[in-house]
Amino acid sequence: MKLFDVYPLFGIEITKAVGCRTFDKEGIEYLDLYGGHAVISIGHSHPYYIQKLTEQLEKVAFYSNSVVNHLQTELAEKLGQLSGYNDYSLFLVNSGAEANENALKLASFHNGRKKVVAFRKSFHGRTSAAVRVTDNPKIVSPLNEGFEVEFLELNDIEGVKKALVKKDVCAVIIEGIQGVGGIKIPDNDFLRSLREVCSDTGTILIMDEVQSGYGRSGKFFAHQYADIRPDIISVAKGMGNGFPIGGILISPLFEASYGMLGTTFGGNHLACAAAIAVLDVIKAEHLIENTLKQGNYLLTELKKIDKIKEIRGEGLMIGLEFNENGAEIRKKLLFEKKIFTGASGTNVIRLLPPLCITKEDSDYFLSSLKDVLKN
Repeated sequence: MKLFDVYPLFGIEITKAVGCRTFDKEGIEYLDLYGGHAVISIGHSHPYYIQKLTEQLEKVAFYSNSVVNHLQTELAEKLGQLSGYNDYSLFLVNSGAEANENALKLASFHNGRKKVVAFRKSFHGRTSAAVRVTDNPKIVSPLNEGFEVEFLELNDIEGVKKALVKKDVCAVIIEGIQGVGGIKIPDNDFLRSLREVCSDTGTILIMDEVQSGYGRSGKFFAHQYADIRPDIISVAKGMGNGFPIGGILISPLFEASYGMLGTTFGGNHLACAAAIAVLDVIKAEHLIENTLKQGNYLLTELKKIDKIKEIRGEGLMIGLEFNENGAEIRKKLLFEKKIFTGASGTNVIRLLPPLCITKEDSDYFLSSLKDVLKN
């Protein structure tokens, strides 16, 4: 049997990773500024993280929601405290896609509606509200769970009002910062107006913070820049620092009942141990503060580079748009400078480094990028 070939791969085999550094089988060192699509939040192979997973493996490794699991309670309490959502409830799953599917189900159960509003160039995992990133206005979405999805332009509040006026839309789902879509940020005024119109029409507001959450924006959640509170927040990626885990934070608007939602592996002991360790490290090492500091430094210095067409981002979620093909720049950074970055579309390079990145790491990237752009 062979692998189903849907991912283009670089011919690099990583055998070791520490902090923001990875090493291939030849011992060559690389600076990781992508972290597996923002998955690595506290850094590769953090000793406290490894300790907590090892301790859990020596106890009960993998029982899920069929028995009492005090780790789930501990995770919910620590997540509520650090995020500022103590009064919300937590439902645990395995991935961002599963989190968003459960968010949509919960919204539909609440108001009995089946229409969903999402935004062009959004990406909510392989879900009913997922959009293949394209400039083609005839966007076709896969439909699941019977949802009818309408896609609007980001920041188009009049379009949202028109879509919601009949009060037949179940939910609006929007990313805190669009990741796959090229690091596009919703306007704060738009988010505040969106919150208002959703409340007025009984529409559930779902904030997809799968990539932009867990401190990556310089706040725990990117939507907190707009000072709003969604009805449901989906999380994953940086939540487990590489261990598969996701979840939804659910407002007091919803009342739980047995059988309402379900998951086989969600909230298992090992996943919870990983997620608790991540929160402990984020708090103890002040990684959200470091994210804001290093992100502001990078954004300031990148604006001094003339060959970058546009710079977008908050914290350590940064998109660099070029007039030329970004893929060639990315390859030069990887093979000549030994730096991993991401891509979005044709001309955008994405930076999603671990939140523990240092000024020295940032300076090495900046000097390397300048060298690459000279050629």
